[in-house]
Amino acid sequence: MKSGIVVSVILLLAVLSPAQAGTNSVLVTPVFLNQLAEEMRTNHPALTAARARTNAAAASVAAVRTWDDPMVRVGGMFSETRMRADDGDIIYGAEQKLPLFGKPALARRVAQADFVVETANAEYQFQILRGDLAKAVFRAALAEETVAVGEQDLRWLQTISESVEGRYRAGESTLVDVLKSQNERTARATQLRTDGENLSHARLAINRLLNRKLQSGWPSLKLPEVAAQVRYSEKLVAFATRYEPKLRMMREQVKQAQAIVDSTRRARLPDVSLGVESRNYSGNAEWRQAEVMLSFNLPLFNAGKYRSEIRRDEAKRKAAEADAADYELSLREEVHNLTVKIDAARREALAYHDEIIPRSESALESARAGWEAGRAMFRDVLDARRMLLDARLAYARAVSEQYQMLSDLVLCCGIGDLEALQMLEQEAETQDGVKNP
Repeated sequence: MKSGIVVSVILLLAVLSPAQAGTNSVLVTPVFLNQLAEEMRTNHPALTAARARTNAAAASVAAVRTWDDPMVRVGGMFSETRMRADDGDIIYGAEQKLPLFGKPALARRVAQADFVVETANAEYQFQILRGDLAKAVFRAALAEETVAVGEQDLRWLQTISESVEGRYRAGESTLVDVLKSQNERTARATQLRTDGENLSHARLAINRLLNRKLQSGWPSLKLPEVAAQVRYSEKLVAFATRYEPKLRMMREQVKQAQAIVDSTRRARLPDVSLGVESRNYSGNAEWRQAEVMLSFNLPLFNAGKYRSEIRRDEAKRKAAEADAADYELSLREEVHNLTVKIDAARREALAYHDEIIPRSESALESARAGWEAGRAMFRDVLDARRMLLDARLAYARAVSEQYQMLSDLVLCCGIGDLEALQMLEQEAETQDGVKNP
């Protein structure tokens, strides 16, 4: 019986050892995430739609006409023969609107501003989906770790259940212990099935973002180590307020609104057209006369309407400016909030990795030794096992949450990936070291 217990203890230690990466496992790194992001850029329908809108806006810039199509007039005069012979009865001419007062240039400027806004919006949509993809990958890696820990625990429960049943048959354990071990094994098997379904859905979410078949297979994803510290700094805030994609888009919208205001102001100036008209006599086709005309509209009755249009567009510009200013303030707050939460997740992960997990392993070993020697109850072994499992899962959750919030911070700062964020942190540390040796 003693040898059986020793075997079970060896299996226990082997089962509860940290999970090792399988032969087909993939460590989630910035390079891996960038590869997925480029696949998403090509395949995601929302990004395809954003590119189509950008192309449409580019075509609108090229479609702005400097010269309108000329207006051609052809007609005739019906009168006495003598009058027709004198004045000419075949009338033909053309009228051309002149591109005066910079109106075509302003229309082109409005179209160009719309193109810039659509380009910024396409980049904003990509960065949002890129962040969603990164968080989906880290959630899938957490689900992988949860399943791996559950499988280890189930193997441990099967081994310990067999050991308890053997001790019960030998009269060294109680029926209560046997039932407890069986209940724990059943509960773990049920939870493991749920965790497996959650993992399947996490992979499906990644496939949806990549526009793959929803049931496409995936290798095992492995969470990285705890990320380095990211401190709140003015350099970080400066990057956020300068490069955050939504704020950049909103600033371009302000420029677009200003271009519309300028175009509306110029619209009240008259449209000037130059016309030429000539007459010939139908009797012998001889030319009789020609006329040159300059025509323009007079904004006499709609001056109030023009002023209302200007006030309307100026109000829209002010609204765009206020929205951008408000978002910039909220962005500063969000950067601070994310750095605080990232640091908290990092501290939690390190606490579990460096202190809580080792202590829980020692507690399990102690409870196991006490149970073998008959100095402790089987319940103590189960409690120690739960404490160790909870610690390992909490560590994995903390690491996953840290990287998910880092993905949000990458979006807020408008930088490429997690590596760029780490380089930014290193530059800030270097500058602080120079300022505060």
